[in-house]
Amino acid sequence: MALDQQTELSRAETDAVLARNETGVLSLARGDEPYAIPISYGYDAESRTVFLRLVSTPDSEKRAFLSSSPAVRLVVSEESPPEYRSVVAQGTLTEISTDEMTVERIEQFGDAKRPLFEIWGADKPDLRIQLYECDATTISGRCIELDHAAYA
Repeated sequence: MALDQQTELSRAETDAVLARNETGVLSLARGDEPYAIPISYGYDAESRTVFLRLVSTPDSEKRAFLSSSPAVRLVVSEESPPEYRSVVAQGTLTEISTDEMTVERIEQFGDAKRPLFEIWGADKPDLRIQLYECDATTISGRCIELDHAAYA
C-alpha cells in the first residue's frame, strides 16, 4: 500500500481522537523491561489528563510495574479507510487515594467506561483496584491517508 499523505494532528484533533475513543494500549517501563496492556480510559481535554482504573492481583506484572512509578505512554488508534489516525500521550501516573476523591474526580473516572470490578474465570482473592491520573507531558498524533486505489 502506498502512502498518499502523512500529516501531524493539531491539538484539537488529538483531543478529539482521545475523547471519542475509550480504549488504548498503556505502555510502562521499568529499567530496560517494557510492559504493555490494553486498557480503557477517560480523557479530559481541558486539563489533558487521562483517567484510569487498573485492577491487579498481588502477583501480577501490572502491580509490579505500577509500584515502580514508571513513565508511561498511552497509544490510541483508529482506522476509517482510507485514513488511519494515532495519538501517543506520554507522561507519568499518579495514584489517587480514596482520601483525594472529590465529586469532580469521581465524574472523570466515570468516563473511563470500565466498571469498578472485573470478572475473572477463577476466584481471585486480593484484587486491588487503583485509580490513576496521567498528566500528559506530551501528546502527539498523526493521520496517514492511504492510497485510495487500494480501497477501490
